[in-house]
Amino acid sequence: MSHILKELDFVSGHNGFLGAKEDYDRAKIVIIGAPMDFTVSFRPGTRFGPERIRSVSYGLETYSVYADDALDDKSFCDIGDIELPFGNVKKSLDMIEEAANKILNDGKIPFFLGGEHLVTYPIVKKVAEKYPDLVVLHFDAHADLRDTFFGEKLSHATVLRRVSEQVKNKHIFQFGIRSGVKEEFLYAQQHTNMYPLEVKTPFLQVLDSLKGKPVYITLDIDAVDPAFAPGTGTPEPGGCTSCDILEVVASFGKLNVVGIDLVEVSPASDLSDRTALLAAKIVRETIIGIG
Repeated sequence: MSHILKELDFVSGHNGFLGAKEDYDRAKIVIIGAPMDFTVSFRPGTRFGPERIRSVSYGLETYSVYADDALDDKSFCDIGDIELPFGNVKKSLDMIEEAANKILNDGKIPFFLGGEHLVTYPIVKKVAEKYPDLVVLHFDAHADLRDTFFGEKLSHATVLRRVSEQVKNKHIFQFGIRSGVKEEFLYAQQHTNMYPLEVKTPFLQVLDSLKGKPVYITLDIDAVDPAFAPGTGTPEPGGCTSCDILEVVASFGKLNVVGIDLVEVSPASDLSDRTALLAAKIVRETIIGIG
């Protein structure tokens, strides 16, 4: 059992992501699963996302043609999934927060695999405590800026609203947003930097202005069009291509990334596994870029 698994006894280790080392102490990047889908509003199943992303990763090469680099000499480990109490949202969020805090205090970059998008909230809480000038990059089909959803403050539909309360005003950049209620877009005008519909072009336009700042990245797989990534809880037609998102991910290495999550992969909605494979490729390219 690794050092961190002794301290976080609610984390279960198992087969890790492609090329992951077992040495937590030496790792720069720590992959950890947050298999929670307790507030989803359409199709459940994202709690199986972390396991499936890992499983299909073995269909990929450790070498990336995009980066002309490989995972082999990158400093990362995979410590498994947090064993969350099924149905208990508050305790689950507390456990995710504790795990994020441990990884950050050990001077490492957390890379969380979801799970529903609400898992981002407790992670950002701890990252923002460590980096008060934190900038959050949000790739998604949905604004996620509602104050409440069906009367609940904590929901995958309210997560970026809660995140906006943890970081400075206008420190959130949202890309690819193509769904939400009018109030969310009005809120964004005052509190975030929203780029509706498009992902690649606006991201590349603001990239230079973000260099050197502490950046947290939250990537909902439904930012990608369901033609390329149908395996998600709330698919929304009109998104970017898989090529576009991979081009964006290739630029993450130019940023000071201090934390990241990839969420909303729902394997049961995609028997072809092309969604999980795209997610695994995003993980590979991100680690190669920032590792």
